[in-house]
Amino acid sequence: MASVAASISSGFYGERLSAPSRSSIFSPFIAGVLKSVQANLGEQMCRSNEFIGRKRFIVLAKRLSGLEEAMRIRREREQSTSTPSKRRIPLRRLKVSPRLPVPDEIQKPPYVSSKVLPEISSEFQFHDEEGIAHMRAACQLAARVLEHAGTLVRPSVTTNEIDKAVHQMIIDNGAYPSPLGYGGFPKSVCTSVNECMCHGIPDSRQLQDGDIINIDVTVYLNGYHGDTSKTFLCGNVDDATKRLVKVTEECLERGIAVCKDGALFRKIGKRISEHAEKFGYGVVERFVGHGVGTVFHSEPLIFHHRNEKPGSMVKGQTFTIEPILTLGTTECITWEDNWTTLTRDGRLAAQFEHTILITATGAEILTKC
Repeated sequence: MASVAASISSGFYGERLSAPSRSSIFSPFIAGVLKSVQANLGEQMCRSNEFIGRKRFIVLAKRLSGLEEAMRIRREREQSTSTPSKRRIPLRRLKVSPRLPVPDEIQKPPYVSSKVLPEISSEFQFHDEEGIAHMRAACQLAARVLEHAGTLVRPSVTTNEIDKAVHQMIIDNGAYPSPLGYGGFPKSVCTSVNECMCHGIPDSRQLQDGDIINIDVTVYLNGYHGDTSKTFLCGNVDDATKRLVKVTEECLERGIAVCKDGALFRKIGKRISEHAEKFGYGVVERFVGHGVGTVFHSEPLIFHHRNEKPGSMVKGQTFTIEPILTLGTTECITWEDNWTTLTRDGRLAAQFEHTILITATGAEILTKC
């Protein structure tokens, strides 16, 4: 358009009139023409930019919708070619046996004497070298107990039998099973089967072929808690369920990978959500990771979904990361026992957990055998 404006101002009209005439007669006219041309040019440029922007948006939208469609087709194909899953019977409460005794000489956490659920401590837990050594010992014991519990997972075994074995191994090592008596919790371990998100109370239910079960172990050793959990496969599990369990563990690994001194807590949720969403899984928001050490549950609260939580990690700090992923909704219902929490739609949930120690360059996983 610059060439059009130049021909009007110094071309045809300028050759036929003297300077005064051009000034007195045509200057307003030329100015009006220029203004009109510039307005038209501006309008055309706006329309052009709008069209280009709309075109780019359409292209981007097509790419996104195409990716979503490809993921949907892939999931349907995988489900159609995977091992057919047996129909699961919804969970229901069965017989809960009495709590198991703990020898008097074993040190017990302060909350055991009360059935009131303790408040989450507002203090972050940092450790010196001695404290870190105690944390390592407690977490290593928790990891070994969890590994042993996993060897018991098979069809016909009851979750109550798993609780007994976990309880015995913990007290044999001079430790206290942290869940026992916490806010009135009646057992020494949490066993969450199939659609149970977390906090399942061991009972007389027998594990079935094709089940999954999360076993959540916490021990209290020499005044320090070590907390860990893992979802195990029971017998012949279908491919879709195996994938949920595998991706949940990968989410935990990705969350840990962003941790180091100075890193933002919210990066954990971002990284977990990014990976879970690739597979169409839900990330449960209601249940969070937490600070752990001499106190069972404290700040910081670790959100596993996308969030804007402020705060940064500090060297010497210990906390858990424990994402729960679902095949369907992340909404939940809690039984009258005030502990057992299930997915509202009855679809499967999986969870993994580690206690980690923040270091200058990363994070040490304390609950690894």
